[in-house]
Amino acid sequence: MWRVKTHDDHQEFSRLVKRWEEPIRRLCTRMTGDSHRAEDLRQETFLRLFERRKQYQMTGRFSTYLWRIALNLCYDELRRQERRLAFVRDPAPGEAAGEAPEGVAEGPGPDARAAQHEEGELVRQALGRLPEIYRTVIVLRHYEDMKLARIAEILEIPEGTVNSRMAEALARLSRMLEPKLAPRGETRSQGAEVRSQRSEVRAQEPETQREQAVILGKEGFVS
Repeated sequence: MWRVKTHDDHQEFSRLVKRWEEPIRRLCTRMTGDSHRAEDLRQETFLRLFERRKQYQMTGRFSTYLWRIALNLCYDELRRQERRLAFVRDPAPGEAAGEAPEGVAEGPGPDARAAQHEEGELVRQALGRLPEIYRTVIVLRHYEDMKLARIAEILEIPEGTVNSRMAEALARLSRMLEPKLAPRGETRSQGAEVRSQRSEVRAQEPETQREQAVILGKEGFVS
């Protein structure tokens, strides 16, 4: 990146794009829930990176700088989505403004694989209904497997704030998922696990992958 800044080195910039384009596309997809729009945001992230190359300072990790650019673009896109949604329709009864309709089939699939896929869709839809401050920490922690300290660095907030946001995000997800998963015969005993963790998540630091997977379900975080 230093050579890109000082010499407008397009070859080095191409190396950066090749190294980071997939993680950035993945991040944008999970933040917006739209793979086509995520591709546009990926391209826009690197365009903005090159446009701002002269402003880049070697005071921290390059990846932190890049994640921030991508996340800010995702935030802008999420706000545009909310404005479009508010413009085209009023919230349905029992549905908060800005939340997407669920549109999920009521019954489980004909086999275990279909049931797991359906549960994964439920988790992804629930994730899309979280406010962006909670969605971000879930995506970075679960999808990108970042530690809380790393997330705090990227978001420029205290680690304790990341932890509290994570706990609140998991609590909200458990409330959304519990009534949808439990009536389905509690496939893989997930409904019972959600209930048992719902009270614990407020009191315990949700640091381990096992704790978080109990609430969200492994299959729910497979792209």
